[in-house]
Amino acid sequence: MEGTQKSRMLGWSIAYILILLSIILPLINLITAFLLLVPVLVMYVKLGTRQFALHYVICLAVVYFATSLMFAGWVGALLVSVSLFFLPPVVQMGNLYRKRATARSVMTAGTVTLLAELLLSLIVSNMLGLEPVNKMKQIMAESIQTLPSQLQSMIAIDLDTLLQLTVQMLPCYMIGISLIYAIVTHWLARKILVRSGESIPSFKPIRDWMLPKSFVWLFLISLVLWMFIHDSNSIIFTILLNLSPLLTAAFAIQALSFLFYVAHVNRWNKTLPIIGILLLVFFWPACSIFSLLGVFDVAFPIRDRLTRK
Repeated sequence: MEGTQKSRMLGWSIAYILILLSIILPLINLITAFLLLVPVLVMYVKLGTRQFALHYVICLAVVYFATSLMFAGWVGALLVSVSLFFLPPVVQMGNLYRKRATARSVMTAGTVTLLAELLLSLIVSNMLGLEPVNKMKQIMAESIQTLPSQLQSMIAIDLDTLLQLTVQMLPCYMIGISLIYAIVTHWLARKILVRSGESIPSFKPIRDWMLPKSFVWLFLISLVLWMFIHDSNSIIFTILLNLSPLLTAAFAIQALSFLFYVAHVNRWNKTLPIIGILLLVFFWPACSIFSLLGVFDVAFPIRDRLTRK
């Protein structure tokens, strides 16, 4: 049994080395970048702290020396830095897994830790004079200017306004990235750990998901404020610009929960909610309609009436 455990951890160490090395490969890294936390999290939960530290340090050493021999020392240092950046959320989520905490607590801890690291990195970069926001604007401007004139003419607003709005929505992007990383990591790591014999709590079925009613008030207040806020440079405008898409996405997911609930209560197959998922993925305008359905689901006792019927 102990030999099997060692071989499995060796396998996860090799998998982590390969995933970390794949970050320097174009296109492939678009997928593997979201898997960075999974092998480390599995090793952290299955191994003791000292054993995990040993496996982790060896993995980083192999990656550093391999990339230094093939490319340059700074490439290895960059990959090691990326790995260390994602270590704190691994520790936070792993400690909660060991305590058998709820899936919601694990997700919240992972998301908040990643978000805090992103904010700290942004602050430190500005203090060092790197100006990442200005560089991001420059890259975006150059990318848009390389597009064919027909595509550029389809952009409804001028370039400066687009770049300014993109920068103002940076908090929304950071929250979204942190949340996606936490979701993917929890979903994959939990499946792997459960199969290895660990008892890791799961989320409730999606049909039982329900947002707090305070979200409805936030949604209504944001709608009202949009009618009166016209200064794009004001703090309230920036808050609304970031809050609105987050609330829309949250209520759209709530609508999917409602569709799963309807299918469950009426003992239908899952065709209805699957169609809803496909619409959200491939037809973005449907997101606004779904979000309204989600608002009604939270604000009114629709599910109680369906249950009584």
